[in-house]
Amino acid sequence: MEEVRERIVRQAHGDGDRCEVKCFPGYLTLRIPDADQHYWSPQLNLSLESDADGKTRVEGTYGPNTNVWSTYLYAYLLVGTLGLFSGIFGACQWCIGDSAWGLWIFAAMVALAGGLYVLAQFGQKLAAQQTFLIHRVYEDAVGHAVSVS
Repeated sequence: MEEVRERIVRQAHGDGDRCEVKCFPGYLTLRIPDADQHYWSPQLNLSLESDADGKTRVEGTYGPNTNVWSTYLYAYLLVGTLGLFSGIFGACQWCIGDSAWGLWIFAAMVALAGGLYVLAQFGQKLAAQQTFLIHRVYEDAVGHAVSVS
């Protein structure tokens, strides 16, 4: 496991200033240097585990900075909660024959959720080149092509 970890770190450091490495026990993060980062810059979080055969299993996740993840998590949580309760409230208003103004709030929350989705897709497109760069550094470190699934 240490050999694989060192090979990835060595490749990332030997590759110039294209990629930074943050090391933790059993865990690595490859990311874009601060000078080249923007809000949507990706990082590759790698988990290293030894199996019974003595081989190292490497699993990773490409994603944005933790701040971007948490922003989207809380935004979807807020929009989803408001949408759920306003939809229920609006449906109740409609069923009893009142003015169903709660459904207008529900429609706004659906539009906001759609907007968040479109914004996330836009961010992924902006980060695509840097994602490929990080993937290339990782592939060079392991010495073969790695499929992304």
